Amino acid sequence: MTLTYLHTMVRVRDVEQSKAFYCDLLGLEETRRIDNEAGRFSLIFLSPPGQENAAVELTHNWDGDDALPDDSRNFGHLAYRVGNIYELCQKLMDAGVTINRPPRDGHMAFVRSPDNISIELLQEGDALPPQEPWASMENTGSW
Repeated sequence: MTLTYLHTMVRVRDVEQSKAFYCDLLGLEETRRIDNEAGRFSLIFLSPPGQENAAVELTHNWDGDDALPDDSRNFGHLAYRVGNIYELCQKLMDAGVTINRPPRDGHMAFVRSPDNISIELLQEGDALPPQEPWASMENTGSW
């Protein structure tokens, strides 16, 4: 089984204020940015110099994010690339883990750790062809 760390996501209210903290104060550098006009959000990836494999993804919803608490608990999820998303989800399900967002598309799934930390699983390379039981499985809970 292949497992590769991808990034940790945190939601932010103010991109410039957040970049000032992470970049100017901590010394991270912006390595990639996705501005999605249709979804009205930005994903800004920051890493320590020379350590692009240790990314923090700042997620900014352009229209605000009322879900953000004021107590600095804005953690989003851990993300991992996997060799076969169906095999890993089956292994997790067999061990009693709820697949909160099944890999219906053969590309992405979400589960939660025992401590309720959201974990994103992304298929390495191209998405796998849709297959059952995943293709018709509904979401469970939040992810």
